[in-house]
Amino acid sequence: MKKLIMAVACSLSFGIAGAADIVDTAKSAGSFNTLVTAVQAAGLVDTLKGPGPFTVFAPTDAAFAKIPKAKLDALLKDKAALTKVLTYHVVSGKVMAADVKPGMVPTVEGGKLTVKAADGKVMVDNAHVTKTDIAADNGVIHVIDTVLMPKM
Repeated sequence: MKKLIMAVACSLSFGIAGAADIVDTAKSAGSFNTLVTAVQAAGLVDTLKGPGPFTVFAPTDAAFAKIPKAKLDALLKDKAALTKVLTYHVVSGKVMAADVKPGMVPTVEGGKLTVKAADGKVMVDNAHVTKTDIAADNGVIHVIDTVLMPKM
């Protein structure tokens, strides 16, 4: 019985220690290095480590690579524009894939994303959702293949 109680206690402590916020979850995934760099440059780390909950449509490094280098470098240096772009990828609340409905979704930036589904594929604006429901302790990440650009 003692061994069983110790095993349960250990597994619970590992579960708690393993919980990660949106930023740490993105870092540990290994495919969001540019996104994490951008979040740091925009000063949004504390926000995305906050209680949330948040739903983040996270562009991969390959998605950021589609942006011409000069344009990406300029964006990373313009904190206001960068913040606008990044917050356009964030929706308040934790919205799991099963709960997503086609239509307009308000973003933290203030604009609206268009979500649509066709032939079993989900799109957010012009980006394809390639992976869903990456859970974090303060929200969820859905992976997209293109960086979304709000109307500037």
